[in-house]
Amino acid sequence: MQEKSIIKQNILRYLDFKGITPYKCYQETGITRGVLTQNNGMSEENTSKFLAYYTDVNIEWLLTGNGEMIKSTMNFLRDPSASYFKNSDEKLKDTQIIPLYSIEASAGIVTLFSDTSSTKPIDFIQIPNLPKCDGAVYVTGDSMYPLLKSGDIVMYKQIHDIKNGIFWGEMYLLSIDLDGDELVTVKYIQKSEVSKRHIKLVSQNKHHDDRDVELSKVRAIALVKASIRINSMS
Repeated sequence: MQEKSIIKQNILRYLDFKGITPYKCYQETGITRGVLTQNNGMSEENTSKFLAYYTDVNIEWLLTGNGEMIKSTMNFLRDPSASYFKNSDEKLKDTQIIPLYSIEASAGIVTLFSDTSSTKPIDFIQIPNLPKCDGAVYVTGDSMYPLLKSGDIVMYKQIHDIKNGIFWGEMYLLSIDLDGDELVTVKYIQKSEVSKRHIKLVSQNKHHDDRDVELSKVRAIALVKASIRINSMS
């Protein structure tokens, strides 16, 4: 018989520790009612709702069972959103927690987009008033410099209908099939003059030439919604 996932088991342990009933948890977080009693996994959406409301939970403990259940004082200092929202429950409910993934660990964005439930995030991002995002990844390369540089983080919304879901001129995270290999890149997409079956990939860095590719070669695509740059690690 299938057992509850470790995340769901840990949520129930946290609620018991805090003296919170599952029913109250559903009311406070918006988590799907009844899901905590089911012997299966916990969706990313429901997990994010739980973490967005109960901000004292140690995320590593929730996901793996390692460490302490409750964040230490240092963890709160590293998570400014915890103190910023402590007296503003309504804003907290509207603030999404975006999983940050490693493209290398997930074997490319095609695999990442097709099965996020089996891909463990390396961290989480929480920023007020962001548009709806599915996830975030690190940028590599300099084709979008100076707008983006290697090591920046882009937050994205996956496009499921590749043929009809493109907005010309916007910035996208793409996976392109190059003779069986996956090229992951961030580019502007414009209409191609070659044919309607092609798209033009345009770089911000003028040292990179524009490139026309067949739309059928695009294996996965996501609209870039926001980006983060860390200027100093000290």
